[in-house]
Amino acid sequence: MKKFFQKLTNWELWNFYVLYFPIGPVWLWYCLRSRSFWFFSSSNPTITFGGFEGEGKKEMYDQLPTDLIPRTIYIMHDWTFDKVKEAIAAAGFNFPFIVKPDVGMKGILFRKIDTEEQLQKYHEKVPVEYIVQDLVELPVEVSVFYYRYPWEKNGVVSGFIDKELLQVKGDGQSTLRTLVENHPRAKFRMEEMEHRHGHRFDRVIPEGEIFYLSYAGNHNRGAHFTNLHKEIDANIHTVFDKLSHYTDKFYYGRYDIKTTSIEDLKQGKNFLILEFNGCGAEPNHIYDCGMSIWKAYGVILHHWKALYRISRYNHKNGTPYWTFKRGWQFLKESKKHFRMLEKYD
Repeated sequence: MKKFFQKLTNWELWNFYVLYFPIGPVWLWYCLRSRSFWFFSSSNPTITFGGFEGEGKKEMYDQLPTDLIPRTIYIMHDWTFDKVKEAIAAAGFNFPFIVKPDVGMKGILFRKIDTEEQLQKYHEKVPVEYIVQDLVELPVEVSVFYYRYPWEKNGVVSGFIDKELLQVKGDGQSTLRTLVENHPRAKFRMEEMEHRHGHRFDRVIPEGEIFYLSYAGNHNRGAHFTNLHKEIDANIHTVFDKLSHYTDKFYYGRYDIKTTSIEDLKQGKNFLILEFNGCGAEPNHIYDCGMSIWKAYGVILHHWKALYRISRYNHKNGTPYWTFKRGWQFLKESKKHFRMLEKYD
């Protein structure tokens, strides 16, 4: 009952559709003004569906500077395991490394692989093409939300957050189960935690040891965010303006990044881009900063308006909106794909 009341009174824990329902009419208004349900599909012209949902990571990585992305190879799920090992060895990977579906979201089937046995189990389970990628161990993980109107040279860094992965710290006495049950965010995810870590629940975590419950740094997987809006300055705008002009096609979305320090990132050095999330990216700087739901709605609506203006301009300048049939079918297949992945997660 206590957990239910906490979820009811904390909007950050609400279901996605419950949270967004009150402002849904604004989104519908943009659809009507554009005369397209998929007005956003022209926002990032070189990403499938503008990056709203269902795009592959390969198409995103292929459009980013090669020196700013982790080493990555792509594995077909129907390869023999011997072929998988050959591909990984040829690319020079050593354990540990990261695996995740090429078309994925919300940290589904995102795993850190420490041994060949773990890799084999993952390969035998995963039903789709997936990525093998370097485990980036730079100490600071951040998200940067950026948008730029196509008719302007400079854009806006509208959100900047530090991310702490979902984790517990051992005290030398408590079992992992107890630590999870007492964690302010993990306790709301007990079914997921039991699925992932149930075989370790009776283990006593040594004092001071950090146990990561998830390696996916997103709100959906319980990561903790710290708002860095005071760090937004001319330097960081320069870094992301340069990235935006690299292909002149990324106008709206969120960069997930690891770096040695905030200052290094602002100087444009010592960082790697883990992902670029297009027009489906949530302005996640609304979370974990004591923001009221009304202010959060204001932030979301501001971003929706920017997305609408970018998309309309690109449409008028040669990037067509997706037809209703094409978009409907794509979303249908995308949701089917993700439901399948969730069964294996």
